[in-house]
Amino acid sequence: MSSKKPKKTFRPKPRKAKGFEDRHGAILRAEQALIQSTLAVFDAHGFAPLATPSFEYADVLGKFLPDEERPNAGVFAIEDDDRQWLALRYDHTAPLARFVAEHYDALAKPFRRYAAGPVWRNEKPGPGRFREFIQIDADTVGTASPAADAEMVLLAAEVMQAAGLKPTEFTIQISDRRLLDVLLSDLGVAETEAGIAQKGTVLRAIDKLERLGESAVERLLGDGRKDQSGDFTKGAGLSATAIAQVLRFTRTATSGRSQTLAALQNLLGSGAVGKAALDDLSRMEQLISAAGWEDTAIRFNPAIVRGLGYYTGPVFEADITLDVTDAKGRPMRFGSVGGGGRYDGLVARFKGIEVPATGFSFGVSRFAALMAGLGRLGDLDQGPVVILALEPQQMSAYFAMADELRAANIRAEVYMGTSGMKAQMKYADKRNAPAVVIVGEDERTAGTVTVKDLGLGSKMSKQITDNTEWRQGRPAQTTGKRDELLALVQAALS
Repeated sequence: MSSKKPKKTFRPKPRKAKGFEDRHGAILRAEQALIQSTLAVFDAHGFAPLATPSFEYADVLGKFLPDEERPNAGVFAIEDDDRQWLALRYDHTAPLARFVAEHYDALAKPFRRYAAGPVWRNEKPGPGRFREFIQIDADTVGTASPAADAEMVLLAAEVMQAAGLKPTEFTIQISDRRLLDVLLSDLGVAETEAGIAQKGTVLRAIDKLERLGESAVERLLGDGRKDQSGDFTKGAGLSATAIAQVLRFTRTATSGRSQTLAALQNLLGSGAVGKAALDDLSRMEQLISAAGWEDTAIRFNPAIVRGLGYYTGPVFEADITLDVTDAKGRPMRFGSVGGGGRYDGLVARFKGIEVPATGFSFGVSRFAALMAGLGRLGDLDQGPVVILALEPQQMSAYFAMADELRAANIRAEVYMGTSGMKAQMKYADKRNAPAVVIVGEDERTAGTVTVKDLGLGSKMSKQITDNTEWRQGRPAQTTGKRDELLALVQAALS
């Protein structure tokens, strides 16, 4: 008799890859609700949908390093049979640039499109930072008109409203890359490699203004700053005079858009580049005011600097300003949920000519989770009405009941298991069903249906302590004729 042990069957451990998440039930419904409301806004403005492949050639995405064996700058890449590198898209803008360049002559310009779908980043994951997430974009390609930038700002504001926010609960903040370029140029920051690095340090310092305060930013603009842990961050090395001018620049944001533009005009003078930027912002202000938006909801703020290394003109950021506290009563700040701006150099990589473009985008998951948590997307966790299958031979009748409810736009399902009534009720409870339909032998013989409101029943049962009282009250349970099914269910749902 052989003493060899049977080979153990390999069973992989069920686990997710790092930086990726499962989304289920209410969370996914929240995302879908936000996507649908956003795309409806884009569609109403005449934008057309565009879907591009998940994979693009790595050099098309701009993520190919000729001196490396493989693309490794933040993308997931594979080598194709023809030895060309393919990479998963890291946003929707780079594929858009490829599409426009590939179909340039055939497209009606300006080309206006929106896109929604997953993007991937090969970066170290962390809390709230995933390697795959859903992003939504709207872009206008082929016009340098500030009217197109103004429309993007208005789109952003309408998306906030469509998601359930009031104009007093969000702010769209606008700036222009050229303003800070002019200021730093006047202060002697050169367009050299060292000057560009210095400008980047200035941008990062200004970006910390709201979080750290002016005193800390003043040190970051100078020699540097040591934080509470003792870590030292090297500063931009600006002179005291230059620091004072940069801080004055960030203070020009006032309660009114027109007042902010006037303050910037006084600070920057009448140079050609600065004047062009202020003229564009002034035109945007006219269109935003004509659309009826108050200064509190849409404002100019020169301290908005995120993405200035990418954008070439107006930039904007959508912030949620709700005054909310967490479970411990501490104030919470949600901050930015989206942004955009003008980028006129992206298509030039393919065409050799500058094609002006402007756009707006946001990540869905964080925004949707926030809005669902605030209850602004409806009761997304509510399950369907469950029709109990108490008599397996009556499944055709149960199916007919479900169809009747669905025809009235009520989500409904028939229980598909083989368990008894107690287990079926537990199932309905786990599904968060608002009501169940009960038709057993007694109801079928009498030509009746019983509808139990599970939500109301749960509330009432907490107040009942006696079994006799329970039997007499039959909490939130109503019986009627079979043809009254729809009315009984609608009453329970109301």
